[in-house]
Amino acid sequence: MEILVPCRFFLTKGVGVHKEELHSFELALRDAGIEKCNLVQVSSILPPGCRMISKVRGLKLLQTGAVTYCVMSRGFSCEPRRLIAASIGCAIPADRNAYGYISEHHAFGQTEKQAGGYAEDLAAAMLASTLGIDFNVDESWDEKKEIFKISGKIVGTRNITQSSVLKNQGYTTVIAAAVFIL
Repeated sequence: MEILVPCRFFLTKGVGVHKEELHSFELALRDAGIEKCNLVQVSSILPPGCRMISKVRGLKLLQTGAVTYCVMSRGFSCEPRRLIAASIGCAIPADRNAYGYISEHHAFGQTEKQAGGYAEDLAAAMLASTLGIDFNVDESWDEKKEIFKISGKIVGTRNITQSSVLKNQGYTTVIAAAVFIL
């Protein structure tokens, strides 16, 4: 049996609007560039040595119809004026032989900045706990960055977030994804 371990990943996001919820999801996938893949959602582990590449490069490596693994956040609503967000956060360890974390977060009423910061905090907290770093999610971002620097164990965090305010009748879907390349 072959063990499938991704060696690269990229981040993408999209939004779709349609009178049907499923079609709005398809349009969000299309906006993100991953609509032609058979997506399989996986949990939150960023494999050791898996490196981030650009979305442009990652999309070129995808094959139509291929089973494609991803960590995806998805939010949708049909309530006019509702603010929705979907976010992926990544925490990447300094040690290339250690694994990192990817978190997914979807929310109502959070701005892109709020949802993105929360997703990054989730990923960093999960990674910090496995590395034995005392990490308080209630501290300011500057205090957390200082903890990362002092520990030397976390090289960085980042997020990709899609938000939208529903403007009309029908459904709006927002997605954010970390897409793995085998």
